[in-house]
Amino acid sequence: MKGIILAGGSGKRLHPITHGVSKQLLPVYDKPMIYHPLSVLMLSGVREILVISSPGDLPGFRRLLGDGSHLGLDLHYAVQESPRGIPDAFVIGARHVGTDSVALVLGDNIFHGAGLSGLLQHEAGPVRGCTLFGHQVSDPERYGIGETDGSGHLVSLEEKPRYPRSDLAITGLYFYDSHVVDIARGLRPSDRGELEISDVNRAYMEQGRARLIELGRGFTWLDTGTHDSLLQAGNFVRILERNQGIRIACVEEIALRMGFIGADSCHRLGEQQSSTGYGTYVMKVAKEYRKDGGSDGLVVSGGARWSQW
Repeated sequence: MKGIILAGGSGKRLHPITHGVSKQLLPVYDKPMIYHPLSVLMLSGVREILVISSPGDLPGFRRLLGDGSHLGLDLHYAVQESPRGIPDAFVIGARHVGTDSVALVLGDNIFHGAGLSGLLQHEAGPVRGCTLFGHQVSDPERYGIGETDGSGHLVSLEEKPRYPRSDLAITGLYFYDSHVVDIARGLRPSDRGELEISDVNRAYMEQGRARLIELGRGFTWLDTGTHDSLLQAGNFVRILERNQGIRIACVEEIALRMGFIGADSCHRLGEQQSSTGYGTYVMKVAKEYRKDGGSDGLVVSGGARWSQW
């Protein structure tokens, strides 16, 4: 499976703070926002990833992430000249996807929950059609809402419905087979001049090849597109990290736990940031992983367990 992070857009809802910096490079407490969608792809077992952003913002992502080799990843970059909707990512990334399945995650979405890694890796197996991820919301009229039958197949899809048929919002994480490229290429722009992801999902649904997986209790999904939601996400991360002694979306630790890099490499990445609590944490994780023999991928610093994923 290939991965795509769509980190474009103008971030208008976050003006004025996004006048000079990409929204996805803003901090969510102690790390850049893009670490969160990147960690989701890594936890899915995806290592070949395309980052798509605007011409002015792409150099910032290159400086931050490089070619990904330090994390055992293969990162590439592509320009989206102007916001043309989520499916444009598949048109831009057609050569990257090739004949493989693809996981697309929006650059401003945060996912967290016990067992998330296992769920993602299970669903990232052979993808036949599309797999969407839904999360229960209290205000479904603000979202794209999906309804499923008893077997989890998507049977209805509505954008900001006045009378919602369910309370399952479609999150910004999507798994598709390679046919998504042809579907995206065949879409007609909406009145806003953009391609709509709901049209892609509806095409799969009409073929009977769309599934919706509910992220149930214990899972958190946050969209950081407004000032309030960005602050909420930062507070969520801060409280959880303080209470549990872990670091959410610590890409160095995830690379180590997933077997993408070794303990020595992980420790060196921590040393490069040793003046911060984040760097100290990475070094401690590497030391304890080495001491533990890396046998079960569970024990982390402070005696906490890697059950966050």
